[in-house]
Amino acid sequence: MLAYHALIRTHHITSRKKVARLKAAAKQLQCYALLRSGGIPGVMYVRGSDQAQVQKWVDNVHGLRYKDYQLVAPVATIAGAGSQSGFAKEGILQEVETMKEMAAHMERQGIQRWWRAAMGFANE
Repeated sequence: MLAYHALIRTHHITSRKKVARLKAAAKQLQCYALLRSGGIPGVMYVRGSDQAQVQKWVDNVHGLRYKDYQLVAPVATIAGAGSQSGFAKEGILQEVETMKEMAAHMERQGIQRWWRAAMGFANE
C-alpha cells in the first residue's frame, strides 16, 4: 500500500489552540502527524494513505500562518523501508519536545536519511 508524507519547518510551535486545530485536522483527514513543539525550530511531519488528505493537512498548517513557515518536503510518496512499516495509527497527532526524539521516530521508520536531508542536516 502506498503512503504519502510531508515535512514542515516553522519558527516554533507553542500555541495550544493551533495544536488543537492540527489534532482535529489529523483526526478528520485520517493522517498521522508528529510535531516537535515547545522550542525552536518547530517541525511537523505528516503521513497518510491518501495523498489528497495529506495535502489538505499541509494546507491547514499553512492557513494557521505559522511564523517562518517552510514546506521543506512537499507531499510525496514514501520511498524505501518507510513506506512498508506502520508509523502509527492514522488520525492521531503526537508531540515530542526535542529534535533528538523526532530523529529517533524517523530512524525507527527508516526515513531518517530523508528527514535529515529535508531539514538541511545532511547532503543528499
